[in-house]
Amino acid sequence: MHITHPELEKYILNAMPERDDVLKEMEELARQKGFPIIGPMCGTFLRQLALITGARNIFEMGSGFGYSAYWFAGGLKDAGKIICTDGSEKNKNRAMQYLKRGGFDGMVEFYVGYAQEIIKQFDGPFDIILNDVDKEQYPEVFDLAVSRLKKGGIFITDNVLWGGDILDENPDEQSRGILEFNRKLFSSGDILSSIIPIRDGLGMAVKL
Repeated sequence: MHITHPELEKYILNAMPERDDVLKEMEELARQKGFPIIGPMCGTFLRQLALITGARNIFEMGSGFGYSAYWFAGGLKDAGKIICTDGSEKNKNRAMQYLKRGGFDGMVEFYVGYAQEIIKQFDGPFDIILNDVDKEQYPEVFDLAVSRLKKGGIFITDNVLWGGDILDENPDEQSRGILEFNRKLFSSGDILSSIIPIRDGLGMAVKL
């Protein structure tokens, strides 16, 4: 299921400025390996959020090889910090190499392990938290993230429309996790939420 009509998405991508060499290399690596990344439309949106909010403290739950962190870093204020998490040491090493090439490695602390356990080591409050862990784990992430946001902080979650699979009559485990997460997103009185229908759906919540 296409969320944005393919021709419209193609138009938007062609209209956007060309990414720098590091981002293009990361996008090509993702294409070759079939590795999921947020892509340039969502990446630009993340950078805009960092700029709009004047973010200084960002936590990523699921960082892969640093693509989203690279976008965030380009909008981060001086002395800002991004805490990245991923289960793979190889992804961490690759991410730090890319971030160093962009001049962003000094902004990043990268932890290898289970994002839900790592975030428990931090009280926050964070300006922005990005959620992109395994989809069946999304409901668990909700309380951990929202409680660590500052007032006015932003909680961003990727894949909340999951290619339309959330509409299946018999959803699989991943779809059920997203459905429960979306229910929490819109039923909580602690946040104001919306779903932005670009790429695979971005959940966006502001802490009240």
